Amino acid sequence: MCRLPILFVGGSAGTFALSARGEDDMATATTEPVRLPPGPRMPKPVQAIRFLASNHGMYAALNRRYGSATISVNLPGVGHAVVISDPVLAKDLFSTSTDLVERPTWGGGSLGDAFGPGSTFSLGGDQLLARRKVVVPHFHGKRMRSYEPIIEEEVMREIATWPEGREFETLHSMTSITLGAILRAVFGAEGPALDELRDLLPPMVTVACMVLTVPPRLRRDLGPWSPWGRHIRGRRRFDAIVDSLIAAARVEPDLDERSDVLAVLAQSCDENGDPIPDRHIADELFTLVASGHETTAGSMAWALERMCRHPQLLSRLTEEVDAGGSDLRQATIWEVQRTRPVLDSFVRRTKARIRLGDWVIPENTNMVVSIRLAHDVEESFTDATSFNPDRFLGTVPKPSTWIPFGGGVNRCVGAAFANMEMDITIRTLLRELRFVPTDAPDEPGRWRGVATVPARGARAVVHRRTAKLSSDVTSASVADHGSA
Repeated sequence: MCRLPILFVGGSAGTFALSARGEDDMATATTEPVRLPPGPRMPKPVQAIRFLASNHGMYAALNRRYGSATISVNLPGVGHAVVISDPVLAKDLFSTSTDLVERPTWGGGSLGDAFGPGSTFSLGGDQLLARRKVVVPHFHGKRMRSYEPIIEEEVMREIATWPEGREFETLHSMTSITLGAILRAVFGAEGPALDELRDLLPPMVTVACMVLTVPPRLRRDLGPWSPWGRHIRGRRRFDAIVDSLIAAARVEPDLDERSDVLAVLAQSCDENGDPIPDRHIADELFTLVASGHETTAGSMAWALERMCRHPQLLSRLTEEVDAGGSDLRQATIWEVQRTRPVLDSFVRRTKARIRLGDWVIPENTNMVVSIRLAHDVEESFTDATSFNPDRFLGTVPKPSTWIPFGGGVNRCVGAAFANMEMDITIRTLLRELRFVPTDAPDEPGRWRGVATVPARGARAVVHRRTAKLSSDVTSASVADHGSA
């Protein structure tokens, strides 16, 4: 969600009543009188200032003040909105019919405004379902596993230039790895086109989402140095590159044998049986690359930030890699995504008056699902504010309480790909490098256009591994201070 700058705020959601659990409690249409959750009556500008100062900390404070995991707010961008921190209601909302609730496809900082009318974020109903049928298979199963060598190649290429024995930021490298991997998976591009896209896309994505925080009337092209002007010029160049790649693909005799997303979209039809327009293909490719690399890079950077501050975990993970295992690594990935979600929230908008739990919500109301606060609910996760990957050993996260990728028909199409990318990257890094533990304070979060990332860039010190690590390496010499 690109709307207002998202500032990371730690701390628990507090103690308040959660909705009673039921099997079939999805939202339903109703004619009952509107009954909104409690919320502050202060003017919108005052609420906006509080939000900018503490973001989801404001939501947590209101949860505690009113004793409710669901509250009402009035903020720029979302207007009069309902904020849900209750995982039960979040699950109900995600499972509600798209006839009643939808992801906003325009306005209020919708990513569709940045990615274009052909983007998944701009589609709803049958159009969205048709697009997902085309895109989703490329990020699951055998096709997804075919990308594993690509990811390892990107990791090895990037770490070849890493310094040894001195602290440096890893976030930029994580971004390079995920961008290279998603570009090759989505475009099948190599050579000059791939190199230009590597340079073009990162600043283009950041500018596009930053600009969405301002009203549409202010999004004007005031020249190449203005934010919107930079976005427009970057997008024109991106479209030109994509046009050339589509044209080249369509004359390839073996196009139907290619597995990249560009090749498949170039041969696909929309819900009416018509070929997908080239401009819409470009919009979708921009969506997949922009949303697919920035968020995963942020999660990988958080994983390194967490591992370096938990030496015992770091030692166990390294030993597991040497032994060929993966269970603890997977548990760590899930716990990083729970405690350091790169997206703070998801937004849904009512298309009719609905009853959700105890509340009756009018039509055209934005509902903000707070991922961060839902993940801090003690009823779902014991000692929720602590970082403890062992909680996921021998089990898997429940989709009703663990929601870093959203839920329902709008759940992230690349969730499995992102998980695989993190797994291979962490495995390769620990196989090739020794990370030096640190007792430095936890890095706060910083909003970077799409994702909330470590503010200091997930700084680390590494050494090349020349021999298998013993159990008494440096990591054992730093006490695991158990930061959250």
